[in-house]
Amino acid sequence: SVVAFGTFDDILKSNSLTASYLNGKLTIEVPAKRRSFKNYINIIGARENNLKNINVTFPLNVLTVVTGVSGSGKSTLVKKILYPAILKETGGYGEKTGQFTKFDGKFGNISSVEFVDQNPIGRSSRSNPVTYIKAYDDIRDLFSSQKLSKIRGYQPKHFSFNVDGGRCETCKGEGQVTIEMQFMADVHLECETCGGKRFKKDILEVKFEGKSIDDVLNLTIDDAISFFKEFKQDKVVNKLQPLQDVGLGYVTLGQSSSTLSGGEAQRIKLASFLVKGNSKEKALFIFDEPTTGLHFHDIQKLLKSFNALIEKGHSIIVVEHNLDLIKCADYVIDLGPVGGDEGGHLVASGAPEDVIKVKESYTGKYLKNKL
Repeated sequence: SVVAFGTFDDILKSNSLTASYLNGKLTIEVPAKRRSFKNYINIIGARENNLKNINVTFPLNVLTVVTGVSGSGKSTLVKKILYPAILKETGGYGEKTGQFTKFDGKFGNISSVEFVDQNPIGRSSRSNPVTYIKAYDDIRDLFSSQKLSKIRGYQPKHFSFNVDGGRCETCKGEGQVTIEMQFMADVHLECETCGGKRFKKDILEVKFEGKSIDDVLNLTIDDAISFFKEFKQDKVVNKLQPLQDVGLGYVTLGQSSSTLSGGEAQRIKLASFLVKGNSKEKALFIFDEPTTGLHFHDIQKLLKSFNALIEKGHSIIVVEHNLDLIKCADYVIDLGPVGGDEGGHLVASGAPEDVIKVKESYTGKYLKNKL
């Protein structure tokens, strides 16, 4: 719905969520205190691309943000040196590491590293948020345990649209049929057999508390949590909860992954880690500009999720330009001072309060007003 329109002043007077953040009614608070750290990763002599042989310390078990103008060397430092180097240390393998002299520190507690980007979460149109966070398995078990399923001999696989059995055979569980046009883009039409419901009619007759599998897949995350809570399905609720926590309550359970934006895909990945976040194994998460396309209110939720991961003992390093996220960091690594040949220097590092004292730092100059 259109909640406000007009000049900037008109918007400020409205009661929209955007206006509330712009006029200061709602704010992303600066943390009361910054976390301290004992564990860290040291990179000595980083000199890939425009990096000027710099030594950088990345604190662990805290929120570390790498900042700087475009072209200052952030991606080179994080994606080309830090990520491949720590990946090898934790037993993984990836791209060739950029040039540096030495890699050391106290990072024995890190068992894996995850680079969380904005790439799509599934190539197939049958992939969706609930399959990605593994909640669909529990929902299928629930439907296969209903009385009608037992009489008809339905198993969990009958409630999947990835295998033969319960899915509509005309559209193979896609819900739509693709008609290939020789000289034009393919045309997608709703499947006439199942009417876009993706399952055979018999399967849709199985109901859990009055809802068929199709009805459940059309619920939003928010509605599904309320529904499953009401009927004491805690296992499903616990898996869906992180999706709500990262601000995706409006997405439907069965929404095709191909219709999600990059930011949404990134937050679903984040939610999947929150689901299994209590494991003994601690991970280092690297995020590449996670605030791209996010509203103030969404950034608030993103920060909450970051803090939840850190509280579970994980570490987060973020490459970021957004001042609201930078001001909430425990530690900032600022590269620059400018982009290209003149960039690649370590301009400032430390808590945001330390960075604003460095005259050469453009980040510090703009960050000052935020603290």
